[in-house]
Amino acid sequence: MAENEVKLTKLARCAGCGAKVGAGVLARLLEGIRVHQDPNLLVGFDKSDDASVYKISEDLALVQTVDFFPPIADDPYLFGQIAAANALSDVYAMGGEPRLCLNIMAVPKDMPQEAVHELLRGGYDKVYEAGALITGGHSILDDEPKYGLAVTGFVHPDKMLTNSGAKPGDVLLFTKPLGIGVLTTAAKAELASQSSIACIHRLMTTLNKGARDVMVNHRVHACTDVTGFGLLGHGLEMAQGSGVELEIDVSAVDFLPEAAELARMGILPEGMYRNRSFAENSVDPGTAELWQQDLLYDPQTSGGLLMAADPADADALFEALKAAVPSAQRIGTVREYRGGKRIFLK
Repeated sequence: MAENEVKLTKLARCAGCGAKVGAGVLARLLEGIRVHQDPNLLVGFDKSDDASVYKISEDLALVQTVDFFPPIADDPYLFGQIAAANALSDVYAMGGEPRLCLNIMAVPKDMPQEAVHELLRGGYDKVYEAGALITGGHSILDDEPKYGLAVTGFVHPDKMLTNSGAKPGDVLLFTKPLGIGVLTTAAKAELASQSSIACIHRLMTTLNKGARDVMVNHRVHACTDVTGFGLLGHGLEMAQGSGVELEIDVSAVDFLPEAAELARMGILPEGMYRNRSFAENSVDPGTAELWQQDLLYDPQTSGGLLMAADPADADALFEALKAAVPSAQRIGTVREYRGGKRIFLK
């Protein structure tokens, strides 16, 4: 079989971050596991954050994360790029800079060698674009191909960002349009246009480095990258971790046009339903239409950064982001928690 005949997405039941274990299920799986205390562990798995952070010195902390998933694109090189960009994103969300990466790969025994080579090349190229290095990794045989990275980065302990630092009055900013999950699902069923497929490929291969580099020059109190749990799932984790509530202006959210059309038709990924099940009891939908809600729950692969910015810096940050990210959006505000719902759509 020639390399260009490989249809990677046909070899997997789920695509990209749509394969992610639901947040509610994950919380139950981790329940009761004892967390060992270490004063240098600034962020651990008990925080539901994007990466772990360990303080090495007064000026340096280690940021570590791992992410991998089944194919979200048929082209192996493109799949490698997307998976790498997605894994690197967790370090950017913490305000860090990635430095070392390890490949994580599973491939069917009959997958052509040329396709495996192209997959790895895609990952390497994207990591080098980030200014980091791939120094090894681990691979196994599996019926479904999977690829990703374990990433190590660095951040100053005093400049580390988490998803639990949002403060009442903060402005919510977001950096990529929504609808990637819907469009990848439609593409797998050959229901998406070539222009929309090309658009989401550009989005998923765009590093969040530009967003991070702008963000660290402004007063941002909290940040998370929006991936498999969708905007509302990751937003809920931010609201709960920060002890606040979020108000989201749905009209300010950038929805990919064809994704909106497909959502209206009910063409939705399975992960959307998992995300809704996890978060909807904490969300007041207001007057948001059902298709808008669906896209707010839509799992994103290599999605944008959601930031809670100091109101005094929000305007300057928003303007700077316009030249640095695919879609700078000012989508809401952080409020004092009043009990009950955590997210309010308007």
